[in-house]
Amino acid sequence: MAASSPSIRLVAVSPSTNLRQEGSISGSNAVSIAAARNETESFQVVVSPTNGTLREVDASVSELRNAAGDTLPARCVDVFCNVFVPIRTPDPRSDMPPGMWADALVPRTNPYTGEPVAGPQWEKHGWRGERFRGRGYDVWENQQQPIWVDIRVPHDAAPGVYTGSITVTASNAAPASMPIEIEVWDFALPDGPTLENHFGGFERAASYYGIATDSEEYYRLEDRFIEMLVAHRINPAFPHRLRPQLGDDGSVTFSDELDRRITEFVAKHHVTNIEVPRAPYRDMLGADRDKAAKFYQSWYGYLERKGWSDRAYLYMYDECLHKESYAKVRELGEFVKEAEPRLRRLVVEAPYPRDPSWGTLDGNLDIWVSLFGYIDEASTQRVLKAGDEMWLYTALVQSVPKFHPDFENIKEPDLPHWDPAAKAGRPPYWEMDFPLMSYRIAPWLNRRYDATGLLYWSSCYWFTKGTTKPQNPWDNPTFGDHWNGEGFVVYPGADAGIDGLVASARLKNLRDGMEDYEYFALLASLGGDDVVREVVREAVPTWGSWCQDERTIATLRRRLAEEIVRRK
Repeated sequence: MAASSPSIRLVAVSPSTNLRQEGSISGSNAVSIAAARNETESFQVVVSPTNGTLREVDASVSELRNAAGDTLPARCVDVFCNVFVPIRTPDPRSDMPPGMWADALVPRTNPYTGEPVAGPQWEKHGWRGERFRGRGYDVWENQQQPIWVDIRVPHDAAPGVYTGSITVTASNAAPASMPIEIEVWDFALPDGPTLENHFGGFERAASYYGIATDSEEYYRLEDRFIEMLVAHRINPAFPHRLRPQLGDDGSVTFSDELDRRITEFVAKHHVTNIEVPRAPYRDMLGADRDKAAKFYQSWYGYLERKGWSDRAYLYMYDECLHKESYAKVRELGEFVKEAEPRLRRLVVEAPYPRDPSWGTLDGNLDIWVSLFGYIDEASTQRVLKAGDEMWLYTALVQSVPKFHPDFENIKEPDLPHWDPAAKAGRPPYWEMDFPLMSYRIAPWLNRRYDATGLLYWSSCYWFTKGTTKPQNPWDNPTFGDHWNGEGFVVYPGADAGIDGLVASARLKNLRDGMEDYEYFALLASLGGDDVVREVVREAVPTWGSWCQDERTIATLRRRLAEEIVRRK
């Protein structure tokens, strides 16, 4: 009796579903999503074999058409192989076991050359070419392979329901297809992010590649890094090549040519907030005080003339971990306010002291930046009423500190296990071995606590912790001996044969959250702020008890969308 041929099984799951290489997963037999115009919406289709290994697997999406005959062009659809990355040591608070977890999104087609990302090729003397494939991969029995699809809805797309299908093929099995339905809502998202953000620059990556920061190769990679962030609603940092000339007196000069290039950069990348660099002087509070003052004054003056000053800020000081840090912030804050009182001073610190004996920082800064797990609503409202702003950030796996004003009521239970039913604080953690929803929900936390910015210390830290020694995140995604995925949301593309960057599933989920925030802003601008607050509080009762169910988030998002359409 002849053995049965392999066959393809397809299951649709949400983009917030964490997926392992082994086993199988339940889901839907059809894709049903919705998006506004000028929004990108994603889904995953998990491929698994029956009766043997699938060889040379590939996937494609058909034309998407509505009842009126309008189409979403093929250029609006991107297909990726969601490549597995090893997690050897889970983080201390993680409930996910070690293993191969999907995160690196290798495109089916190289976005810069248009060529297939075909992976390694066998020759007489061994393998040649890139390590990872976007198409033509095998899926072994008892394993599964997620395919990730982005659909970018054009700004001018006609509203309505579009249908099509995704088809998966293998060289040794009959094709399998799944229907796709995407509803396009009749409103558009703005081009740039409403939620202010800071995700770092690309400079440190030069040492990973072993190239100079003034080389053409570096400029090309930096441009592609910037394009990657912008495509996911992240404001790019100004490249150093757009820095103005520094005068002997400390003032900066923007030539006509530099002004043209900066204006083009801001317009092309839809930049909505701009970091003013720190004055390049060691003794800015002493011998170089006048020069540093002129530096800030001239920078702010230029941004004011361009109409960009209202969203300019100075990253004045990072984490204030010591009494001396508080004293330094007071000195710097007083100096910057004296030099240019309209320049917002950002300091990474919660709006309450780590030690009461250190005193307060009130009045010495304009933007407080609190860890997710350090949020205290009463302290936040106090500084907001004083005219300050609040941003949020995350790093490592840090929960509520003992110096939190309400620590005894919200402290986290003993490690390593966590009971989600317990009345306890467990914030979203930005690591690979935590729910992908942790990334999407972050902008919801912002809206819940009236925080208008989001900060992350790096998007491309591919090094051994605390060094400049390169560490390939495809093989070792840790920061230290665990903290999986810490400090990076993109991968170096060379391992997939791409002269640029490869996005992560984590970055895509963050993009979805940034897009959700646009719904908040749009509906609030139409007089629906009360609806926004009600919806957001349902998803995020507190920073330690937030929704991890994508279906619930989708339902809440639809409620926002329908309210926007109704009020237009």
